[in-house]
Amino acid sequence: MEQIHIILFYKFAEIHDLGEFADDHLKFCKKHNLLGKIIFAEEGINGSLSGSKKEIEKYKEFAANYEQFSDMTFKEEIGTFNPFKKLVVKSKDEIIRIDQDINLNKKGQHLSPKELIDLYNSGEEFIILDTRNNYESSVGKFKNAITPDIDSFREFPKALELLKDKKNKKIITYCTGGIRCEKATAYMMKEGFTNVFQLKDGIINFCQEYPNTLWEGKCFVFDQRLIAEVDPDSKIFSKCIVCNELCDRYQNCKNQICDELIILCEKCGERLNGCCSDECCREYTSYLERKSRERQGYKVKKTG
Repeated sequence: MEQIHIILFYKFAEIHDLGEFADDHLKFCKKHNLLGKIIFAEEGINGSLSGSKKEIEKYKEFAANYEQFSDMTFKEEIGTFNPFKKLVVKSKDEIIRIDQDINLNKKGQHLSPKELIDLYNSGEEFIILDTRNNYESSVGKFKNAITPDIDSFREFPKALELLKDKKNKKIITYCTGGIRCEKATAYMMKEGFTNVFQLKDGIINFCQEYPNTLWEGKCFVFDQRLIAEVDPDSKIFSKCIVCNELCDRYQNCKNQICDELIILCEKCGERLNGCCSDECCREYTSYLERKSRERQGYKVKKTG
């Protein structure tokens, strides 16, 4: 079976004609059987694609033909199945939404994976700040990281209130691929933080370069995998929402009224029919019974 190559990429760079830019990318990706999602805005590009190694390499060459993206970095993983069902290419107001007026020319300094390792080993006092959502940090984080309780990146400015008395402290931010911590540091500098850094190229790149070091747990990803084993030997520290046993099995509650993203072990998943609680299980079971009766009734009418 041919391996599936998965790339994650972004870059803040000015795009003038969003319509033409998006059309060109859509045509190229369709032609080369690439699946995934690419978002464009006047501020840049943010995407994740999957395909064969050959077709992924062709996309990298295609993107490099645009002068502003000729040096764009790609984070790459290899999977056993395609994590995307379709291709989405569209433009938005922001490639990662924060709803704040910020200057991306004034942002935190890059810190390489090696420099982060050295910083931990130096004994120097610093804060390491996760800029991702709470359901992401629940399954994995850097050692001693602060993990804000936020459901989306738009809530980051509010979460930053926790550090309002630490504006002169050395703060290292990180996220999956780099895009959120880059925008986060620009906002932080606007708010008066003076010693801000961002982990260059994010979690995936760090774990590929330095496995079994500072990363704890797994890495949440926004595709069908949900969990990526960026560091295979890392221990599980997240817990099942029902029984509280160690587990990193993410899924949505089967009850469509709830649809909450949850960590649910296989044993509890079987008992609750893939739901997050007894109440949701009863609602979901009732829904299945209702749909079954509707189907049976439809068949009787057709044959009667």
